[in-house]
Amino acid sequence: MNPLSTKDGGRHWLTTVGVKPPRTVVAVDDGITADEAFRLATSGTGLAWYGDFPGARNLLAALSRRCGTAAGKPFPDQRNHQSRRARLLGRLLVPLDPGHVLPLRRGPDVREACAEVYGPSETASLVSLRELLGVIGAHEWRVKGVEIPALGAKLHPHHGVFSPVRGEYVDLVARTPLPAKELAFDIGTGTGVLAAVLARRGVKRVVATDNEPRALACARENFERLGFGGIETLETDVFPPGRAPLVVCNPPWLPSRARTPLERAVYDPGSRMLKAFLDRLPRHLAPGGEAWLILSDLAELLGLRTRDELLAAFDRSGLEIRGREDIRPRHPRVTDRADPLHDARAREVTSLWRLTTRAAPAPD
Repeated sequence: MNPLSTKDGGRHWLTTVGVKPPRTVVAVDDGITADEAFRLATSGTGLAWYGDFPGARNLLAALSRRCGTAAGKPFPDQRNHQSRRARLLGRLLVPLDPGHVLPLRRGPDVREACAEVYGPSETASLVSLRELLGVIGAHEWRVKGVEIPALGAKLHPHHGVFSPVRGEYVDLVARTPLPAKELAFDIGTGTGVLAAVLARRGVKRVVATDNEPRALACARENFERLGFGGIETLETDVFPPGRAPLVVCNPPWLPSRARTPLERAVYDPGSRMLKAFLDRLPRHLAPGGEAWLILSDLAELLGLRTRDELLAAFDRSGLEIRGREDIRPRHPRVTDRADPLHDARAREVTSLWRLTTRAAPAPD
């Protein structure tokens, strides 16, 4: 095993999540045992793989098995275990030559997938195998698309933009009676799926917002593919200017710290986005209009938020509940008993809360 440097050796570090490169990197190949690799990775050493590509994937799987599981433990302990596991598995690295060429035997062509995420490359680099597999998978999603029954068409998610594979929340927006059709705001649009559903249902003007440029680029591409080029997009923290008779928001569902950009679609530390949405909503909801807030009760089932706390947040913002639509999830994890969160997922309900501003008391 020969020590390498991610810079002096001519290979630069690639990452989309801001993870620093290991201080020490050694070159390894098929001759290393999984136990030795696990020992080195646990010590903080990066393993630059120069065997064949299937061997790298096999070693990654072996390292993952050695990380164990946190099943049955409280949610914070599970999150900490996931974080430690991600750091350790992220120390198995693979080289990329200029142009994002993977120089490993039996390796796939990753040039297009890497160019979409990292941009053009004229230098040799090292990248975490785990991250590279994510880049490859995201590229496949982007090419193949995700079937959205409510649209009768596919959406094409980009890397780092949460894919709408959990279709139940889309179904809620597709079936709930519209309070108006002249204008709607879609807050935190992501791939643009809910804005597209609203446009498909006949809403004449839809304004889709997000604070992530990559999400807006993804949404615009999807709108063009679907023939909804007239949907407006705006990079902003929460709301666009003005008021609308319909405001839709599907915020991150779990009030916990996000550790990667993709996790920000699921984890919202301190419920920052949810609170900002509720607090500012009365200034952006037209009189008599409805806000559709889509939330799973998974946070309640995991002890991260109570139903009383959610209802109190509505009340503090001057909001009333006009109605609620519920749906049970259908995704594969519901029946996956190996999932550490299986007990909670089996009881999970996703709700579309129909909120309106509280009427001011009549004068005496």
